[in-house]
This record gives sequence, C-alpha cells and structure tokens, in this order.
Amino acid sequence: MNRDQLQSWVTDLLAEMFELDKSGLTAESNLYADLDIDSIDAVDLAVKLKQMTGKRLAPEVFKNIRTIGDVVDALAGMTEQVA
Repeated sequence: MNRDQLQSWVTDLLAEMFELDKSGLTAESNLYADLDIDSIDAVDLAVKLKQMTGKRLAPEVFKNIRTIGDVVDALAGMTEQVA
C-alpha cells in the first residue's frame, strides 16, 4: 500500500470510527485539537490499527502521533520494516 492509499484508508477509518466528515480530514488534521479525539479514542484507534494490520504500534511511536499524517507515517514505517 502506498502513502496515498494509506492516507485514504486512515481517513476512511477515522471517519467511520469517530463519525467525522471525510472532506474535512487532511494529513495536517490534528487528532486532538481538530478532530476532538481524546486519549481513550486514541487507544481505540491503536487497537483498531493492530486488528487491521496485525502489527502493534511501538509505544514511543504512538506517543508522538499528533496528526493524520503521523498515523500514515507510522503505518508506512511498519510496512517498510516488513518489506
């Protein structure tokens, strides 16, 4: 999956999980400030990502995620490690 596909996939996932308007979601959208996702929602997102990818985000990576682009970068990094 390339970065554009990952971006689309993450955007669809966030829109579905948190009932957000996909048209307003960009790579720069801040999960906390712009999308009103709290820490429990963030953990739910991490669990969902693990279920869907079969891989767990490292805690140090998870702590540094702030934007949709950060989620895409983390997922891209996980897939590159396997390739």
